[in-house]
Amino acid sequence: MNLFGQTFSALENAMNYSTAKNRAISNNIANVDTPGYKAKDVVFKDVLRSEMSSIDTKRTNARHIDFKQHNGVSPFQTITKHNTTYNHNGNNVDIDKEMNELAQNQIQYQALTDRLSSKFRGIESVLKGGN
Repeated sequence: MNLFGQTFSALENAMNYSTAKNRAISNNIANVDTPGYKAKDVVFKDVLRSEMSSIDTKRTNARHIDFKQHNGVSPFQTITKHNTTYNHNGNNVDIDKEMNELAQNQIQYQALTDRLSSKFRGIESVLKGGN
């Protein structure tokens, strides 16, 4: 039995993704001058695949997409970008891009925490009898 419903687990997954993305961006910014450092990113398609696998679907044809494919790995993955070099020292961190992504990620995380807080306030209100 899921006490809080799927909303809480979806918010938790989104916050975990945002936290992992923030960690990757922070590492990139911290290593902006490190020779040979390659930027890292968190892959969203794995989050989407994980969420799609939780959808209850029925295949009526073998050509339909099977949402239940589950490979047992983490819902998202941190990858290293090896295919570019922006600096003469082999480093590929673009500080302007990283700062932009950091700001976007912080806004997303704040929205998620606000939504989660709102859900808890609603539960608290119910427990207190609506006062």
